[in-house]
Amino acid sequence: MKKKKAEPKPFAVADVSRKPQQGRSLASLKRMLEAARDLMLERGNEEFTLQEVSERGQVSIGSIYLRFESKDNLVRGVIAEALEALGEEETTLVQRLSESCSDLASFVHEYVEGYAEVLRKHAPLLRLTMERAEYDPQVAMPGKEHALRAENEATEAMLAHSGEFGGDGPDDFRIKAQSGYHVIFATLARQLSLGSSGEAVHAYDWNQMKRELGRMCVAYLRAD
Repeated sequence: MKKKKAEPKPFAVADVSRKPQQGRSLASLKRMLEAARDLMLERGNEEFTLQEVSERGQVSIGSIYLRFESKDNLVRGVIAEALEALGEEETTLVQRLSESCSDLASFVHEYVEGYAEVLRKHAPLLRLTMERAEYDPQVAMPGKEHALRAENEATEAMLAHSGEFGGDGPDDFRIKAQSGYHVIFATLARQLSLGSSGEAVHAYDWNQMKRELGRMCVAYLRAD
């Protein structure tokens, strides 16, 4: 009987690097990751060498291999840090708006505004993450789990205002909140060139798009 292949586990930097124990080693690891990230952002791809990371990060090649067994793991480490930072900002945004917004319209409009800017900030690395996720399961799995967490957080926050929803009860409300999140994310992602084509579908005015997207989502959630 053929043994079932284990699913790759979600990763953090510690999962793809040999964790340093001392302050100087931690600083060295940080410089490696920063140098690799900066090279990826400057070039829009992973076409950099470990020698370039060594020179820019002021670390030896030996030190890089001491922490990462391959360039692939170094790239995964950069992506792991990026996903962690994005997740923290998404969670902070939802928590802040859940505390400050007293009605559905204010929450949705503020969420679209805030989420759009969070995604725009992280878009360059998200593009590279999505490209690698197409062939690297060690990136695809954490990426999917991150996306699911973002969806759940936004859905629950919208459902806190379900008294203003139109529809046929709790199950329908949840479907509408999930669908609302997907519309928001898909629209922003396409406009930020996060799709497979790598290009925005239209050159819409960014602020107008955010405003109209919020209005459409509020109308959808309130509709019977």
